[in-house]
Amino acid sequence: MRDLRKKILLESGKTVSRKARSRPDSLGASPNSSPTPSRGASRLNSRYASEEEDLTDSEYEDSLTNSVANSDDGNEPIASWTERLGDRIAELLDRKRSSAKGRETCLSAYTHIIRHHYAEEQLEPQLNELVPALLKSIRSGSNTDETLSAVKALTMTILSTGSENFYDHVYPSLKGLCQDSAEAALKVEAIEAMGVVTMCGGGSVIAAEELLDFLVEIVESDGHSVEAGDNGPVVSAALTAWGFVASNLDDLQGQSDQALEVFTEQLESTEVGVQVAAGANIALIFEAAREYEDETEEPWDLQYDQHKLIQRMTALVRESSKSVSKKDRKQLHASFNSVLTSLEHGKGPGYSTARRMASNPHTGGTKTDFSEEYREYGYREKIRIHDISMVIDTWSLSTRVETLRSVLGAGLAIHYMENPVVKDLLSSAQVEFVSAPGKGGERPSSKKNRGGKGGKGSGF
Repeated sequence: MRDLRKKILLESGKTVSRKARSRPDSLGASPNSSPTPSRGASRLNSRYASEEEDLTDSEYEDSLTNSVANSDDGNEPIASWTERLGDRIAELLDRKRSSAKGRETCLSAYTHIIRHHYAEEQLEPQLNELVPALLKSIRSGSNTDETLSAVKALTMTILSTGSENFYDHVYPSLKGLCQDSAEAALKVEAIEAMGVVTMCGGGSVIAAEELLDFLVEIVESDGHSVEAGDNGPVVSAALTAWGFVASNLDDLQGQSDQALEVFTEQLESTEVGVQVAAGANIALIFEAAREYEDETEEPWDLQYDQHKLIQRMTALVRESSKSVSKKDRKQLHASFNSVLTSLEHGKGPGYSTARRMASNPHTGGTKTDFSEEYREYGYREKIRIHDISMVIDTWSLSTRVETLRSVLGAGLAIHYMENPVVKDLLSSAQVEFVSAPGKGGERPSSKKNRGGKGGKGSGF
């Protein structure tokens, strides 16, 4: 009798905690039978900080640490994440028995699982069937939410497996979605996915350069080239994707002059997000020029007056508009000050030239020991991932981190520890271990480079 009651409870989901049931990947919330909570409600119920967009740096560091520490659900009597993932994949492949709402919910659950768990081993054998199923929802989704969820799922699948065969299969569909969709949200998501698949899914250097040209055209036309005229989020997404792709290329000379002119014009945009992204890309171009000259001892003649650019950005930092919120003004000023410091002193993002005493005289020694020993605060932007502190000291690293944050959220922690694609993207970071080493004692490389494109072959 007791066993029978336990069986009934298991089937009804009553043995699953309320918190576990609230997760999008919980088996208690079957995509085909349960209604999906609103986006606002799902964000409030989520135990993962990846859904929160306005975290401070310290809060973000805490969320990354917690995502590793709490990636498993303790002793709750629910199926393992691998079993839940297998169920979601099976549902995605069985379109005949699913509704548009059910597919949307299933796609969201699938994405949630592989965002918070490194699932390359589970996904690789399924790619031949899984990728076409995701593309079908992208090309002919019944509604915007299904298509949007499918693009997010595809982006996570690319980043999780790094197959070199993705690009040829999925890029045309993503570009078509960006050009033809009437929904700005779909264009934004497609642009980000295009950048990820080009750099992590088998795109060539030529493909990357063609994408940079496509993105510059979007920015130069204020979105009109993809039927999104004067749409700030679309232009901002194109700028961010340009930075991500450019950060992984060794030679930007052929792309820099036109891009620099276009990005400088966007400093006058009324959209703070566009201004910030344009400023970051300008700093990235000058950083690439400095690195090229240091490595080759040959000049990179940028056809632009850096002095005038600094003067204009300085004026923009001082300007304030009543139409811009206090929060946006603060973000804009901080971003532009960071870019100005980079242009004037040849530094990376977030560098502080403020000076402090190199040593504390209260800890011992004579006054003469500390007479003129001052040093700059230096780089202030860091990410704490589990027991690793990562310094963001280049614009190329900064734009990769920004894209990975967007795609992975708090799942960045687990993927940095276990996913070679993500590790490769962040391999240029200088890291410090603040406690015991991570799994297996392996320490990520701190070798400096402009990025890498990890990938493996898999036919589908």
